[in-house]
Amino acid sequence: MNWKFWKKTEGEKKVKSPLREWIDSVLFAVFAATFIRWLLLEAFTIPTPSMEKSLLVGDFLFVSKFHYGPRTPKTPLQLPLTHQKIWGTEIPSYLDWIQLKQYRLPGFTTIQNNDVVVFNYPVETQYPVDLKTNYIKRCVGIAGDTIQIIDGVVYINGKVLAPPPKMQSSYLVRATMEISHRKFKELDITDYDNLGNGVYRIHTTAEKAERLKQFEFVREVSKIRFLPDRTQERIYPYNDKFNWTLDYFGPLYIPKKGDKIPINSDNLAFYGDLITKFDFNENARIEDGKLFIDGKEVTEYEVKQNYYFMMGDNRHNSLDSRIWGFVPEDHILGKGFVIWLSIDNDPNVSLLDKIRFSRMFNLIR
Repeated sequence: MNWKFWKKTEGEKKVKSPLREWIDSVLFAVFAATFIRWLLLEAFTIPTPSMEKSLLVGDFLFVSKFHYGPRTPKTPLQLPLTHQKIWGTEIPSYLDWIQLKQYRLPGFTTIQNNDVVVFNYPVETQYPVDLKTNYIKRCVGIAGDTIQIIDGVVYINGKVLAPPPKMQSSYLVRATMEISHRKFKELDITDYDNLGNGVYRIHTTAEKAERLKQFEFVREVSKIRFLPDRTQERIYPYNDKFNWTLDYFGPLYIPKKGDKIPINSDNLAFYGDLITKFDFNENARIEDGKLFIDGKEVTEYEVKQNYYFMMGDNRHNSLDSRIWGFVPEDHILGKGFVIWLSIDNDPNVSLLDKIRFSRMFNLIR
């Protein structure tokens, strides 16, 4: 009797077809990429000039998830390696039938002042939190800080916050002739508007503005300042009582988890949206200057998560917390880590010069 009848002979070993091996390889690659993207690193590109010259349009970054800790998914029914839509279409890449509670795994650090942070744009309401558009800014204020901006200088808790080394502001340039794109390019000024008759509004560093003054055809270079003015309606918190601007803002306290906020008209102006939209209150509303949660009036509110204040390094050309307010902790995606590729999108640049090799593999600071 053959006591080894249960064992397959060598000839019985099933061989995978080339198609099956290819499918298995693709599935493994997708799984590995999805896991790495969730737990460690995610690729990101700079689409706007709000961080120039620290980060340039056309920079491709890796965003570190392990610095602050990766978030667990909120929207699990999603095609792998997509964000909001299926590549090249307007078809949503997810179903919002299931929405999970999010948690953050431990990281090896917390957000620090002046970190470059990638986060989900809080104002968007048409997407779940983890699928809102990704933004990148510098975190100037962390939970528990008080921020104030005076003549463009950022103060945190009464002390000047060191500005980014490549911080840009707006300048008005008056020249005796038209300034060519090539001349601006020589000065590394890529963000400018031609207002006509030799007048330009440019965004550049203080050093480049001084260099521009040296040209004979330049009559004047003056820094644009946004003085306190109640007519600037787009400035947070959108209240006539506060005449804040991009250059004169605050003081404003940035809430941290566990803070107890007295409910009054000023605090509702500052923190009303925070309480009703971002702090996990399903039935919160503001009515006649009063806060109601689950139908009951609340006179003191305890904050449920940390919040942050973000600003672009291109200070006068950035849609940031001065415009729309705080970034909740559950919207934090990760820390800007390293530039792995940089492509110049200027149509006047030759094909051979498109890749900015000097920026590749630079750490983001």
